[in-house]
Amino acid sequence: MKGRWSRQVHRWLAGVFIVMVLVNIGATAAMGTPPEVLTYAPLLPLGILMLTGLPLLAEPYLRKRRLGDGE
Repeated sequence: MKGRWSRQVHRWLAGVFIVMVLVNIGATAAMGTPPEVLTYAPLLPLGILMLTGLPLLAEPYLRKRRLGDGE
């Protein structure tokens, strides 16, 4: 159950991150240099994506080790 919740959060944050990057690109095209708040706004979801993505990446390897299929 924990993996399903983590995957769902990861997927939604990926969407939020993509939208924020696209807004940043649009603001840069429209204004030249956007405000710093807008420039650094995608970093928060990116950091959370890293925290939720690393366990998802390691999960299959840990499962193999737990079940003894590692060799």
